[in-house]
Amino acid sequence: VQLQASGGGLVQAGGSLRLSCAASGRTFRRYAMGWFRQAPGKEREFVAVISWNGGSIYYADSVKGRFTISRDNAKSTVYLQMNSLKPEDTAVYYCAVDGKDPYGSRWYLSHYYDIDYWGKGTLVTVSS
Repeated sequence: VQLQASGGGLVQAGGSLRLSCAASGRTFRRYAMGWFRQAPGKEREFVAVISWNGGSIYYADSVKGRFTISRDNAKSTVYLQMNSLKPEDTAVYYCAVDGKDPYGSRWYLSHYYDIDYWGKGTLVTVSS
């Protein structure tokens, strides 16, 4: 299983980026897919998750109204559209895929990392 994330980079505050994560190695249709991030010196934190059928979506409070998660099951790919970026959004963003809970209903819990697969991360830097 491989999760290949892309789309990170350097952007000015107020700008936008779109992250993508393509999963391969098996069928991921009944898997929740989403994103975590880890800023320098901080713990990894939940960002967003989308259920296997796209019917349930959760966001961290810090990104609600600015980030949008979506998925394309035909491509086994999850996306994160990030708008109105702030310097505090600077972090390495990790995509994640989990089959134990296809709705990702526990991802938002503090320090919840019981997830099947993790990508290697893509760096997002937001300058002020």
